[in-house]
Amino acid sequence: MPRTARPRCRAALAALSTCVALGCGTGTVPPGDQPTPPPGAPTAAGRGVVTWASSAGHVGEAAKDRGYRLMVHTSVGGSDLRVRLSNAFGDRPVTFGNVHAGLQRRGAALVPGSNRRLTFGGARSVTVPTGGIVYSDPLPGHVPAGRTLAVSLYVSRADGPRTGHWLAMQTSYTTSGDHTAEEDAAHWKRRTGSWSYLDAVTVRPRKGTGAVAVLGDSITDGWQSTTDRNRRWPDYLARRLAASGTTVEGVANAGIAGNKVLLDGPGQSALNRVERDALSLPGVRTVFLFQGVNDIKAEPGATGAGLIAGYRKLIDRAHAAGKCVVGATIAPYKGWQEWDPAGEAVRRQVNAFIRDSGEFDAVTDFDRVLRSPSDPERMLPAFDGGDHLHPNDQGMRAMAAAVDPGSLDCRTG
Repeated sequence: MPRTARPRCRAALAALSTCVALGCGTGTVPPGDQPTPPPGAPTAAGRGVVTWASSAGHVGEAAKDRGYRLMVHTSVGGSDLRVRLSNAFGDRPVTFGNVHAGLQRRGAALVPGSNRRLTFGGARSVTVPTGGIVYSDPLPGHVPAGRTLAVSLYVSRADGPRTGHWLAMQTSYTTSGDHTAEEDAAHWKRRTGSWSYLDAVTVRPRKGTGAVAVLGDSITDGWQSTTDRNRRWPDYLARRLAASGTTVEGVANAGIAGNKVLLDGPGQSALNRVERDALSLPGVRTVFLFQGVNDIKAEPGATGAGLIAGYRKLIDRAHAAGKCVVGATIAPYKGWQEWDPAGEAVRRQVNAFIRDSGEFDAVTDFDRVLRSPSDPERMLPAFDGGDHLHPNDQGMRAMAAAVDPGSLDCRTG
């Protein structure tokens, strides 16, 4: 069967830009609520590029009259910030009465003067339909790269399943009532380790800038990295890209702990979520695929042929969308309770396909980077987070250092 033609990849140099604080711009806020845009209203983010993202799932039950102050770390800087709110896993509409964005100062407190209201079709409130997403209007002013944004949401009406991301590795805050406009932390006392409703932030960077979306599992999600320090390997990658001269600077972290390529749970499989979590994100040029260990160590585990077939479907779908695909080899995990020789044989078979098939546009060899020279089935002790599957901060840094920035700068043509 003929393969889908792949995009060409090339690296390009870009000029450095100066980012200024989020609160520098001016804009007019509507005097009051306007009618909520209808469900069929446009929700695209225009010419923006994703600067932060997480993968949505079901994170508990929704509640009305609830505030969320969500801390997220930018990768690329730019103007015209937009947020994407998701009700992808809800079974009834959710109404957001107010949404603000500012810069974190410390804890739940914000940099004075940085917190500003976002609107939706000119309205301060928006209702997101069952299973839907919506983008805010662009917010004038510039957003710095490598800073922590505080996106404050007031949910005035909600019920049923709540959409969000469970394993944030970042402390956010909740409250009762609408305190989104407040910059102090007085009403934001309750802490949470999850993100609710917010699943992407975009900006408009300098011309020609693109992004990479990383499809992954708990390693990409950052488990065993240090909470609140942005030491997931995609965070290290974002900092590396910013200093590399490549035009790809946006990084979208589409990792879900426990996630599989082939089967749902936890979260939708990579095959079922690739459109929402990667291909639909503004500015994405490349999909970075680093998944498979959860398929292998499941009971029953995936076969090598089955996992390779799943990779091929993902490659085809990304190519059909005009994206390049970088494949990463599956890291060693001997010592984890579900490791066995049969699974190790599948891992080696799949890694041989990733390295040698030529079906990916580029390859990053995480297996080579993380494995112990004396026992290639195990992770190097210096990189082991303690459970023999998840790297520590040092291992996360080594993973990011192994990615060739030029491999991510993919263009179609």
